[in-house]
Amino acid sequence: MGSTLACGAIAVIPPKRNRLVQRAYDKELYKARHLIENFFSKIKQFRAIATRYDKLSRNFLAGVHLASACVLLN
Repeated sequence: MGSTLACGAIAVIPPKRNRLVQRAYDKELYKARHLIENFFSKIKQFRAIATRYDKLSRNFLAGVHLASACVLLN
């Protein structure tokens, strides 16, 4: 598994190849993290989501749902 940090988080980023001491990491967890980061990157392409135009949280959440649906359909 990954190395545990002081706050209880688990490091899932693989170490560089030129490190003298290679630390362990979970490859499957890293793949999932990568997918989630890519998804947020695609959602932030929607201007209303990135700048949070809506004042009400329910309207913002509806926009996030709409943007998510558009990303998943493409």
